Amino acid sequence: MGNEAPSGRSYRVSIITASDRCARGERIDESGPVIRQIAEDAGYVIAGYTLLSDDQGGLEAELRRICDGNLADLILTTGGTGFSPRDRAPEALAAAAERQVPGIPEALRQYSMTLTKRAMLSRAAAGIRGRTLIVNLPGSPRAVREQLSFIIDELRHGLDMLTGSG
Repeated sequence: MGNEAPSGRSYRVSIITASDRCARGERIDESGPVIRQIAEDAGYVIAGYTLLSDDQGGLEAELRRICDGNLADLILTTGGTGFSPRDRAPEALAAAAERQVPGIPEALRQYSMTLTKRAMLSRAAAGIRGRTLIVNLPGSPRAVREQLSFIIDELRHGLDMLTGSG
């Protein structure tokens, strides 16, 4: 059955990379392609990919655009979850979301603590706007692979419930 909901439709994922250096062309985005690979391998349809600077307003506007336009069932962001003054992905998510989903980042931090103590420094969040689930992931390709691989299958049940397919 793959990623298809009981209704028979596949879930759409939009990927957002938040990185000043990538947006300026000083570095190649490596985390977005990792998300794409894992999502496609899990049967998700890639609905979009956006590369933004670490600007909170721009990220918040993009989250709202995707959710309000019903362009994706799941938004996965990468980057902007650390301590740098420009790391504002959790704040953008909080401003755009209508409901918080604390269990996802709690589980990610708990799992990641088994791999590195630095996981305690993550400020990642998760939330819902309309019928779209939004999850912040770290900026490191390795951490993205570890964390997304850990939750990707469980997200399907949440999306079933959120979209009314469950």
